[in-house]
Amino acid sequence: MRSWSVIIILAVSQFVMVLDSTVMNVSISVVAADLGTSITGMQAAITFYALTMAAFMLTGGKLGDLMGRVRAFKIGAVIYGIGSLTTALSPNLTVLMLGWSLVEGLGAVLVIPAIASLAAINYTGKARVTAFSVLGAVTGLAAAVGPLLGGLMTTYASWRYVFVAETVVMVIVLFAAALIHDVERDRDVRIDPLSVLASAGGLALIVYGVLQSKTWGWLKPQHPPEIGGTEIAPLGVSPVAYLLLIGVVVLWLFVDRQRALALSGRQPLLRVELLRIPALRSGLGGFLAQYFAIAALFFVVPVYLQTMLGRDALQTGVKILPLSVGLVLFSVLGSWLTARRSARFIARGGQIIMALGVLFVISAVGVDLRSVAFAIGMFVVGAGFGLLASQLGNVNMSAVEEKDTSEVGGLQGTFQNLGSSFGTAVAGSVFILLLSSGFLSAVGNTESLSATEQQQITSTVDDAGVPIISADQARTLVLDSGGLESGAQAVSDAYADAQVAAIQQALFIVFVLLVLALLFSKNLPNRVVTHDDDDAADGVTGT
Repeated sequence: MRSWSVIIILAVSQFVMVLDSTVMNVSISVVAADLGTSITGMQAAITFYALTMAAFMLTGGKLGDLMGRVRAFKIGAVIYGIGSLTTALSPNLTVLMLGWSLVEGLGAVLVIPAIASLAAINYTGKARVTAFSVLGAVTGLAAAVGPLLGGLMTTYASWRYVFVAETVVMVIVLFAAALIHDVERDRDVRIDPLSVLASAGGLALIVYGVLQSKTWGWLKPQHPPEIGGTEIAPLGVSPVAYLLLIGVVVLWLFVDRQRALALSGRQPLLRVELLRIPALRSGLGGFLAQYFAIAALFFVVPVYLQTMLGRDALQTGVKILPLSVGLVLFSVLGSWLTARRSARFIARGGQIIMALGVLFVISAVGVDLRSVAFAIGMFVVGAGFGLLASQLGNVNMSAVEEKDTSEVGGLQGTFQNLGSSFGTAVAGSVFILLLSSGFLSAVGNTESLSATEQQQITSTVDDAGVPIISADQARTLVLDSGGLESGAQAVSDAYADAQVAAIQQALFIVFVLLVLALLFSKNLPNRVVTHDDDDAADGVTGT
């Protein structure tokens, strides 16, 4: 008899994992104001939440092998629940980053690999395909509900209640986990501390460098950090370049150590040879690209709507709704297509559709984002994401033997969250940097402002940091600095145009990445899954 109790428990957990970040993004301005921080502070919190998961996901998968997947799942649920409650009670950004970016992230690194691994353990054949399709559809549902739920709660109550509810859900999941079947844990698993340190450190250096690029500059230093009044820019080069270089070297050393551990007969944190499996490599690359795109959209669009246009969290959720609807509908369609078309056909179709959707959004961006074309573009992006979500999880798990499912679950979570952290850091930093340069250009090109007035406004901006303000606030800033009404209006109009250009250029990076991802998808499975696969009569190996 087929039992779906396991996939329900796993799907609820997956729902919470995805819901968490979408709620925070759509409520970004309110949360920033509530905690007395800035949009850039919230960008850091969102980025480091994904980075924590990316940096320790492989370790989480190994811990699942060592202690048992169900036990890891339960411990992760407890840690995640504690983090959610801490987040709900956060009085400032520091506590938010402790509870959300760190503690919740560490709980997730145990839960997420366990979800993927336990789905593979409890279901086989066609049932496994269906189980991963359900998880993909739930991802879409959470992405759909997140913006609206976050918008409703933030607008009419408080964003904090969402995290209280997450705590309650994780308590329920903790007790329900007794129904999940597990295989014998691997008592021989060993975790190499140096490997954990190298993988986490390398990723952290790269992501932090990208995050700081908007302030410090990529190569030429702009506002580098200071120690004792001395700017830190060795050889006249921005610290960002050094962070990126050191991060790459540390990751290279990590890979080299994994090979050395394997050759010596010791257990590596990552079996590098897994990345030589063509289908797995393509599946992981797809995860990286799709989550980069979604994270970028879910940061840039809410910031533009709330900070530039003054929309509230609910209005922001409504603007994102077409993407969410497309995601849910096409996740279901992708699951239905699984027995009729190959994973390569469906996933490549999803990548093409998603790229076209981003291009459509870019072309439809206007000053107020009210056009029907913008809504259609967001729907198309969601449709492409939904098709990908319905396929890639099963592609990755089916590419390896059952004994490797925990490790692949960790790899999958690593690439997913690495994509999310890079999407928020790269697109967000480019967006903010373009806003800053756009504002300064608007001031410098306004002839009705005297050189003295331009200098005063520029000095005010330099003292306050990167300006993330609306066109009306830009107008007020000019007036407060002694400018005339005509000059203030000219700056406001020019800055409004610069804002549109900033969001278009930031999203164009997403389009380019999605196009490049197509080049790496050729190794996705080209075989249609049939009902007779793997002799799966019921498809359930445990209840």
